Formats: sequence, C-alpha cells, structure tokens
Amino acid sequence: MRTAPRDGSLVLVRIRASEQGPAEYDAVRWATSARSDEASWVATDSDPDARIAYADNELAGWMEMPATAPPLRSGTASAATDTTEESDGSGM
Repeated sequence: MRTAPRDGSLVLVRIRASEQGPAEYDAVRWATSARSDEASWVATDSDPDARIAYADNELAGWMEMPATAPPLRSGTASAATDTTEESDGSGM
C-alpha cells in the first residue's frame, strides 16, 4: 500500500481474510477525517456517519480501477437472496 496514490483517487484493494470473514475486494480512496484528522482508506460507499475505513495492514494490495471491477464487498449481500427476517436491525 506504500505505492498506492493518496490523492483521493479511487483504487481497488484486496482486503485480507480475518476472523470477520474471507478476503474481499473494495473500491477505496485515501481520505482524512474532518472529525479526528486521521487519514485512512475509506470505502466509496461509506456513509459520513458510519465510515468503512481500512488501515494499511488490513489490505493485501491495490491496483488502479479496472474497466470492469470484480464484485465488491458492498455487493456481496443481495436483498433478493436474503431470506432472514429483520426488524429494526435485529437480523444480526
């Protein structure tokens, strides 16, 4: 991640497998939080109130955004195939 651009441009990263799940891909950009002044890799689909941020050691590598991207972390859950009932966030 040392060589990845830290100018706010989008890159594709591979997230390392962990106890939270298998290795995945996500589109991120380098950004500095206005609240804490900390910089990190932020997922492009992050909500300002609930940012998905990655540290360098969570990422296995990066590449420029390809013309056709692989399925991203945010696209792994599909409402059409999810059969769990959820009420007020209780589906966890």
